[in-house]
Amino acid sequence: MNKAKITKFLKENVKATPVNQEKIERYINLLDIYYQLDKAIKKDGVTVTTENGAQKFTKVHPAISEKNKINASLLNIEKSFGFDESPTVILERRELL
Repeated sequence: MNKAKITKFLKENVKATPVNQEKIERYINLLDIYYQLDKAIKKDGVTVTTENGAQKFTKVHPAISEKNKINASLLNIEKSFGFDESPTVILERRELL
């Protein structure tokens, strides 16, 4: 992730209001957390094994559900920016990530 590019893109394409500036900061913060969770999943794998006394069980990495929640929040913030959903804008956003 190139945080500087994304921040620059958002500041150039979102109306400069105190509320939008807060949304941009929140968006960048959520992106940081999203990619930290991604690193944890890559390090630990998509499943984790838990040992509780004599019991041992494997479950889905808890970071996966957290990533889904953060992704939903990111999408909601993006919608609030009012971007035109043309293929060009979508492509530009994908190139930033």
